[in-house]
Amino acid sequence: MSDLKTMSPAELDLATLIVNTLTLETAPEDIDPDAALYGEGLGLDSIDILEVALAVSKTYGVKLRADDENNTRIFTSLRTLNDHIQQLKAA
Repeated sequence: MSDLKTMSPAELDLATLIVNTLTLETAPEDIDPDAALYGEGLGLDSIDILEVALAVSKTYGVKLRADDENNTRIFTSLRTLNDHIQQLKAA
């Protein structure tokens, strides 16, 4: 992991959830928190994103809706997804 791309404990927990949910061959701590989740970067597809959304809902007790107009922004990176989860949990 690069020193410039350090993860918060919450981001590492989310990265671990993503790796375990999708059985990725990447170590959670090797995920760049600012890299794209979809397509380039981590390389997830729409089915992967749906699986992640379900796992996030179950694990964190927050609802991520498929029809949310902000999904492109929410799922931009691990960091933006974590920020969104933290906002929902605080609400």
